[in-house]
Amino acid sequence: MSRVPLSLLQQFVQVARLGNLSRAAEQANLTVSALSHQMRQLEERLERRLFERGPRGVTLTVEGCSLLEAVGEHFDGIEHALSRYRQRRHDALTVSASPGIISSWLMPRLPRLLATHPELELNLQSSNLLVNFEREAVDAAVRYGKGEWEGLRSEYLFGEWIAPVAAPSLIERMAGADPLDLAQWPLIGDPNRANRWIDWFAHYGGEPPQRYVAHVDTIDALRQAALEGLGVALGRMVTTKSWIDAGRLVVLGDRYLPVPEAYHLVYPPRSEDHRGMVTFRAWLHEEAKAYCRQMPQPQRDEAAA
Repeated sequence: MSRVPLSLLQQFVQVARLGNLSRAAEQANLTVSALSHQMRQLEERLERRLFERGPRGVTLTVEGCSLLEAVGEHFDGIEHALSRYRQRRHDALTVSASPGIISSWLMPRLPRLLATHPELELNLQSSNLLVNFEREAVDAAVRYGKGEWEGLRSEYLFGEWIAPVAAPSLIERMAGADPLDLAQWPLIGDPNRANRWIDWFAHYGGEPPQRYVAHVDTIDALRQAALEGLGVALGRMVTTKSWIDAGRLVVLGDRYLPVPEAYHLVYPPRSEDHRGMVTFRAWLHEEAKAYCRQMPQPQRDEAAA
């Protein structure tokens, strides 16, 4: 076997970690087709199948996992060693956040930030993965959780609550059903958050269903299933509000349940003196306060935050 170009291995590590060819291609300034061709070229050189390709992205095979484990940390080491030689621009800021919070909350507000601070260059990274601030060139992140991230600064922004939401088409189909009696409605379950329905029925009364009309494994899929009228979902209000305002989803019964998790600004100590970060941090807290004044926020649990 001829020597494998390091560039192919580097692109492999990026694709493997993102699990998505489109995002990896965007970060590498390549077309999806070109990057896909490179990954097939790598598989041919190694005579191993590294990826399983599916409609939702790519996943590593056993051989792919072994290769990532063998080479990934070496590229991380190189990146970390070179990072100290890069000039740090104080007018450029890289922020990571989940796709839901970027599209539903951050993006509609960013024009106000950039209008008052046109010198700021903001780079948004859309990801549900936790940032490794030691190895990634990311200055800050907006994350959903209980505010406990070891070695990082964590600042509370606003709380979250959930409510049963349904599409108008389902409500029309279920004409006559009591919106307060969810036992009459088809419910969408989420294996990763199944206790949310249990919490809901424990708080408002009633028994969780013996079976759900469907289970989904991501927040985006949960929302899409509700939008299609498949059933009632427990939606996070922060990321669902825009769909409610547009009339595509309706809160059943107008009841809400606070959850222990909240949204936080998370950043490493090295970002504290970054001029762009200081600007962004102050703006973000002001926007969060304005948002809290507009919304019936659940009570913040200081012990959990």
